[in-house]
Amino acid sequence: MMKLGMALVLSFCSASSWAAVDLGQFIRKDDFNDIKLSPSGKYYAATVPLEDKTALVIFTREGNKKAGAFVLQRNMHVNSFDWVNDERVLIGIAEKFGLLDEPRLTGELYAMNADGGEAELLVGFRVQGNGPGTRIQPKKVESVAAFLVDGLPADDRNVVVSTWPLGTMEPFTRAERLDVKSGRRVVAATAPVRNASFVTDNTGEVRLALGSGTDNISKLYYRDAAGTDWRLINDQMANGRIEVPLGFSADNTLAYLQVRGEGKGPDSIVAWNPSTNARTTVLHDQAADPWSIIYRTGTRVPVGAQIMDGRHRSVFFDDGVPEARLFRSLEAAFPGQSLRITSSTKDGLLSMVRVWSGSNPGDFYLYDSAAKKLSFVVASGSWIDPDAAAVVEPFSFAARDGLKIHGYLTKSRGVTGQRPMVLMPHGGPYGIFDAWRYDRDAQMLAAAGYTVMQVNYRGSGNYGWEFRRAGAQQWGGTMQDDLTDATRWAIREGLADATRICIYGASYGAYAALMGAAKEPSLYRCAAGYVGVYDLPMMQRADARTARSLGNWSKDWVGEDQAALAAASPNRFADRIKVPVFLAAGGEDEIAPIEHTRMMEVALKRAGVPVESLYFSTEGHGFYTEPHQREYYGRLLGFLSQHLGGEKAK
Repeated sequence: MMKLGMALVLSFCSASSWAAVDLGQFIRKDDFNDIKLSPSGKYYAATVPLEDKTALVIFTREGNKKAGAFVLQRNMHVNSFDWVNDERVLIGIAEKFGLLDEPRLTGELYAMNADGGEAELLVGFRVQGNGPGTRIQPKKVESVAAFLVDGLPADDRNVVVSTWPLGTMEPFTRAERLDVKSGRRVVAATAPVRNASFVTDNTGEVRLALGSGTDNISKLYYRDAAGTDWRLINDQMANGRIEVPLGFSADNTLAYLQVRGEGKGPDSIVAWNPSTNARTTVLHDQAADPWSIIYRTGTRVPVGAQIMDGRHRSVFFDDGVPEARLFRSLEAAFPGQSLRITSSTKDGLLSMVRVWSGSNPGDFYLYDSAAKKLSFVVASGSWIDPDAAAVVEPFSFAARDGLKIHGYLTKSRGVTGQRPMVLMPHGGPYGIFDAWRYDRDAQMLAAAGYTVMQVNYRGSGNYGWEFRRAGAQQWGGTMQDDLTDATRWAIREGLADATRICIYGASYGAYAALMGAAKEPSLYRCAAGYVGVYDLPMMQRADARTARSLGNWSKDWVGEDQAALAAASPNRFADRIKVPVFLAAGGEDEIAPIEHTRMMEVALKRAGVPVESLYFSTEGHGFYTEPHQREYYGRLLGFLSQHLGGEKAK
């Protein structure tokens, strides 16, 4: 598992003198996604991405020898994994039908021994009984989904899970103790609200439940102990706040809550005293929301958070805690990079540290606190040389109404002055945001000679609830204006050649690309949409059919005025588009069905707009297979080269 260096030989004189792009380095899967130590440090457990699935592999720490592996069929991914004891790991499954799909958790929980033995489905809709010949049926044959709540570090046999009855769209959930050997489940609590998730205290007792009904109004409940009544402690309808429980203080006297919707700024973290109802703010950053919670080593006690303000910063409730000193020490060892502790041994002596940056997809190090020594373990992308990759720089500007907008520019090293630019809006759109990380599409486009701009337009996450709500019902409106304003800002700042700018995105980003070309026909030279949604009335009808809560969400966030939705649908305004378009979609896409792209293509051709298209009937929301990815990205680079002058694929 050695890290390999690979130099990228690039000329910065002009786009036409750059080397053709080697797609292999950008479409190759990472070697590893995540790695966690077993409680004693004897093993590593690591998720390994394959072409259309994700496996879990167990290695011995000494010698890095493979001990066991877990892999399921196509589209099935190991989404989560947690060591229950030093010889058994609990595995959560998600299903994806395309590369860009958000993993849909199936609610199936497997357990496997470190040597790969006794791999068994413990709970989920595919659980089967022991047959009619025996009364011993430890596992319930029940149509439910289950998700880990608490790994119970002091218990080597049991965990706490939440179980969701299937077959009803808005279920009342249960918290249960699950035996990871036999699959036996015992109810620990029933939820007082629909769609509830649970939080336990440091003894494993279920104390908090957060949920909502079909109206999507968040409610938070608390109980003093098992058997006592639940009481409502926060109702979004009453005060406009959403309070998300994070954990308890070490003595269980305080509950930590992440609060959004209070004031105009980013989320805060408060310590709430159930006995007195007093709330004390322990963390509030003026720039961005808490991005990742930092816990006391070996516990589930929150002590701080990482803030994603351009780059990552760690902030603590109390700078005197050992974790603050540890993070400061690690940050000094990796200047200019971000880091996260993925796991620690039970005694706290060994920690797995992931380090990454905008130019590096991630390296894993083992930290020995006794020896104060860091040892390299493995790189996520062993073939990528961070010193040769494009640099990623945060920026901000004021939109036309004065709202501060943030984003990132990705440029190959040594690039100065005006360059051809690709504006690449993210998908989602709500709550999603571009972060300081290694983005393969942006890196590939930078290697082809482009400056890549990614914009966290209003509606994006990370900048507080008010910023997110500012994007509600603004498809094609102020969310689109933010992208236009960003483009014009880049031109004014001398970052982009005004005559060579293309807008390209996937999912919502594809919608924004085509809508941008329709609203600003003279600003962009071309537009490209990948697995996009282009007809809002059709999208909203599909949302309403899927679930009542999703239909209500869609009306609230996208809008319900059918005329307004039609007026914000790019396929209805193809005649306004005056630049060439490239479209791509998959026949198995359940997020943005292929019909959207076909309708968009027909409308463009009818309007006389030059349009290229690429369809794969067996692909979903983003293309999985390497041949399909090569063809797609090769076609995309060829399209951009034709209209902006950058390099094509090899």
